Amino acid sequence: MNPDKMKKRTKEFARKIIEFCRELPNNREGRLIGNQLFKSGTSVAANYRAACRGRSKAEFVSKLGIVLEEGDETLFWLEIIGEMKIHDETSVEYLMQECDEIIAIMVSSVKTAKQTRKQA
Repeated sequence: MNPDKMKKRTKEFARKIIEFCRELPNNREGRLIGNQLFKSGTSVAANYRAACRGRSKAEFVSKLGIVLEEGDETLFWLEIIGEMKIHDETSVEYLMQECDEIIAIMVSSVKTAKQTRKQA
């Protein structure tokens, strides 16, 4: 996937996370978990954009590592929400699937960038 399409996809993912967080219950667990999910889920898009502005392959790879960490944390919070039945299952499953796909693309991008850096 080219960088512009990936920027759009991660931004849309961030928007869906924001909308999802708005629907979480207004109680202690909803607010605390929602804050964590909000931060990590939107960070995926923000850090991907930062990676695209990287000044070198090494910086690009490093920033993609942050995207992967934030994506993994997002998956963790979605798993907790699903297991604790804090939100409806369909929305959680959709977001988890999308997050999994974004992570897979990022892993592939890191591998490719590392290989091209070695060949240079």
